[in-house]
Amino acid sequence: MNTETENSAARRLHGGCMCGAVTYEVADRFLYAINCHCSKCRRTTGSAFKPIAGIAPEDFGITAGSDAMFRHGDPDGIHDMHCGTCGSLVYSWIAENDTVKVHLPMGTLIDAPSIKPSMHIFVGSKAPWYEILDNLPQFDEFSD
Repeated sequence: MNTETENSAARRLHGGCMCGAVTYEVADRFLYAINCHCSKCRRTTGSAFKPIAGIAPEDFGITAGSDAMFRHGDPDGIHDMHCGTCGSLVYSWIAENDTVKVHLPMGTLIDAPSIKPSMHIFVGSKAPWYEILDNLPQFDEFSD
């Protein structure tokens, strides 16, 4: 089997919000996985950081509940999509620098992905009460 065929047959993962009103399916071919410590990610999750898996938009799709979602942010740029029932962050739409990516909070995945976070980003603005204890690389900011 060639690589192109293997990629088109990527394992499909499932995920969704806390209450189950919104579900999604995603190909297990993430571009990257990172732990983001920026203040927006901390406020969005209510946690010390947000583990994010980045994916191409064509590899992601809402399977139920798209009409139950609400958007927070710029509809033509970066915005978050939440479940309108439980408020869970389901995904972030990242449209900037002429590219579009979907950022999935890894905690919304039901199935385990083949990728794990490989770095910590925006540690320059991390929560002062949180200590990073793993050996992953740390960056004060982030750029693709």
